[in-house]
Amino acid sequence: MIGEWVGYVAASLTTLSFLPQAIKTIRTRDTSGISLGMYVVFTVGVACWFLYGLALTSWPMIVSNLLTLGLSATILTLKLRHG
Repeated sequence: MIGEWVGYVAASLTTLSFLPQAIKTIRTRDTSGISLGMYVVFTVGVACWFLYGLALTSWPMIVSNLLTLGLSATILTLKLRHG
């Protein structure tokens, strides 16, 4: 039980840490400082973590990676359009 709560805390913190950069990028549409290669690899990695969470039925992994995947995919799309 304690392990699951640690998972929720860790998932919340890592997802929240990504939020300020995502908000800034979405608002400004400025992707000049973002590496396309890094965001492609990051987005694919987050998608894999999401699928792994589904396989384990780990709700902290599923929810946090789904949110992060949505944000990173949005930033990646902006980079491809405005990069």
